[in-house]
Amino acid sequence: MHPWHDIPIPTDIDEWFPVVVETPADSAVKYVIDKRTGFLRIKRILSSAMHYPANYGFIPRSLADDGEGLDVLVLGQHPLAPLSIVRARAIGFMEMSEAGCRDHKVVAVHIDDPVVADYHHINDLPEHLLSEMHRFFEDYRALEHVATSVGAFQGPEHAVRVVRESLAAYQAR
Repeated sequence: MHPWHDIPIPTDIDEWFPVVVETPADSAVKYVIDKRTGFLRIKRILSSAMHYPANYGFIPRSLADDGEGLDVLVLGQHPLAPLSIVRARAIGFMEMSEAGCRDHKVVAVHIDDPVVADYHHINDLPEHLLSEMHRFFEDYRALEHVATSVGAFQGPEHAVRVVRESLAAYQAR
């Protein structure tokens, strides 16, 4: 079984969709799924005193502009193990580019975590948490001399539209 290709997607992604966690919250190690084997590999060690502000992974059977599964930040109260499958609901979206390429992020909540399950819109989150996520992606590659650009957060309607587009792009590949 390959985590990108073999995990089913529910019909109603407005309610929830699966996310495969690659990098746990609070980690300075960036893990990714190897496209060929489905195993985890270490992509990089963050070169600054930073850590991922949320669990970070992708939606199976999706294809983003960077040729990989669509990136998702999954909010919850605990770091989750790499290769965990989480039921997540989109609450927002962050436009981003890295080294001149689009690398957008869906912001979601872990719907089985009671601390965050009641959030439904990015504007429900504490302003400091939004600032922390925004700042992380502005700075996390700075010491590697990789330019990033982070746009404003958008609501769940935009996020769900991008999820649908990435699922369609995967099917069309």
